Amino acid sequence: MKPLAELRGADRLRGLLFDIDDTLTTAGRLTAQAYAALERLKNAGRIVVAVTGRPAGWCDHIARLWPVDAVVGENGAFYFRYDNGRLHKRYQDNDTERAAKRAQLAAIAARILAAVPGSALASDQPYRVADLAIDYCEDVPPLPLEAAERIAALMRADGLNAKISSIHVNGWFGGYDKLAMARMLFAEKFATDLDAANAQFAYAGDSPNDAPMFAFFANSIGVANVARFAGHMTALPKFITQAEAGAGFAEIAAHLLGER
Repeated sequence: MKPLAELRGADRLRGLLFDIDDTLTTAGRLTAQAYAALERLKNAGRIVVAVTGRPAGWCDHIARLWPVDAVVGENGAFYFRYDNGRLHKRYQDNDTERAAKRAQLAAIAARILAAVPGSALASDQPYRVADLAIDYCEDVPPLPLEAAERIAALMRADGLNAKISSIHVNGWFGGYDKLAMARMLFAEKFATDLDAANAQFAYAGDSPNDAPMFAFFANSIGVANVARFAGHMTALPKFITQAEAGAGFAEIAAHLLGER
């Protein structure tokens, strides 16, 4: 991972896709510094897209009220975009498919909680439409990363796609991920082939569930706290900030905007 200062031509990039937890936020809070950095990017005409494991309920709020062009949620289950006074929703699965999968996820969750003491359903699980989130360090006493890996292994044994974030382990039925839905969003709403336009955008994240994005984007950036997962990721970001979490996000925004 190279220092962010070595990312050349950052001020000419069209936009930034970014994770939320521990990338934009700091210790579970959205700071004024990070939010102001996000707003400066949007006001400067950059395309800004949140790409998160957080639930549909959160993403409804984010798409409506934050200075973003769109939000990809539940690790690629959907994107929401607020445009012309209306919230537009695009899902990977239809209503019937999502309902059937949720019924299966409830039984899987019960088995995982019994097998991994100290874990819990994520407090935002009631607001999810497509995936299962198991908390290992947000609202429960922090468990070691090995416990998160055990949860992910149990999910995969039940046929789920599983990803570890900085706070949750998310599992879902289906082969999609953050990158697959980001491709769909950019094709449908920005008339952009993300593969062809890769070098025109940057991605910022902090944890193993960002690995597909880190691998894909030539301009992938980790906030400094990504280092804690360095030995547990299939791909690392190409660049890294000096500061952690929200302060690291503000550092990224300043670099993209050519601020001094």
